[in-house]
Amino acid sequence: MDSISKTNRARWNALARANVMHSVPYLDFTREDAAKYVYGNGVLTDVAGKRVLCLANGGGQASVAFGLLGAEVTALDLSDVQLERDREAARHHGFAVETVQGDMRDLSMFPENHFDVVWQPYSLNYSPTVEPVFREVARVLKPDGLYEVTFANPFIQAMDSDTWNGTGYLVSRLYTDGEDLQPYDPVWEVEQPDSSIIKVDRPHEFRHTLSTVLNTLAENGFVLLKLTEWKREAEPLVPGSWQHFTQVAPPWFNSFWRLEKG
Repeated sequence: MDSISKTNRARWNALARANVMHSVPYLDFTREDAAKYVYGNGVLTDVAGKRVLCLANGGGQASVAFGLLGAEVTALDLSDVQLERDREAARHHGFAVETVQGDMRDLSMFPENHFDVVWQPYSLNYSPTVEPVFREVARVLKPDGLYEVTFANPFIQAMDSDTWNGTGYLVSRLYTDGEDLQPYDPVWEVEQPDSSIIKVDRPHEFRHTLSTVLNTLAENGFVLLKLTEWKREAEPLVPGSWQHFTQVAPPWFNSFWRLEKG
C-alpha cells in the first residue's frame, strides 16, 4: 500500500465515522429496492448465485442490494470502517458477505476468472491511474463477465457548482489527466443529524480524462454496453443550485461493460 492509499484509507475511515452519505448502510432496503438498484439499468437481469465483487465500494450499500438478490458477495475497500458497515448490514439482513481490506489496484488475493460481476460505483477517481484497476478487473472477471464502473465527468472537475455568475458556471482549471484535485477543496464538511458539521480532510481524488478511461477499458478487452449520465432533478430548477449545476454539467458517468477474453 503506497502513501496515497494509506492517506485515503485514513481519510475514508474518518469520513465513515462521520457518517458521510456513502457510509450509511442500507438497513431498510427491501428486495424490491435491491431489484431496482441492480436491475434498473436494464443490463443485469438475474444475479442469484452469481459471484459479485463490490470493488472499492464498502459502506453496506451495494453489497446489501446484491446480497438481498441472492448473489455471493465480496466487498473490497481500503477503509476498515466502511467494511464494518458491510458486515453490519449483512448481519441485519441475514446474508453472508466476504469483506477484504485492500487496494483496488491490487486484486492478487483473488484467482483469475473468478467473478461474474464487478460492481464499482464511484471510487475509480481515488486511484491516481486507471490502468492497474482495469487490468486487475479484467483478470478476475470471467469471460463475458459484467463490469459496472462509475467515474467523474472530467470536464466538470475544472468547474465548481458555486461559480454561477448569472449566465453560466466558470471553467477555471486546465483539462489535465491525472491531476490530484485535493488541493482545490481540501476539507469536506459532513452534516450531522443535529445540523452540526464535522470537517474531514479530503481524500486524494484524481481527474481521469474521457479518452484515458474509455481507451484503457477497450485496451483491456471491455466492450461498452451502456452509458448514462447522472443528474439531479428539482422543481423549480434554480440557477446556481447543485441541482441546476448537474443539469448543465452532469458530474458522473455510469457505464456498463462486457469483458471479451481471447
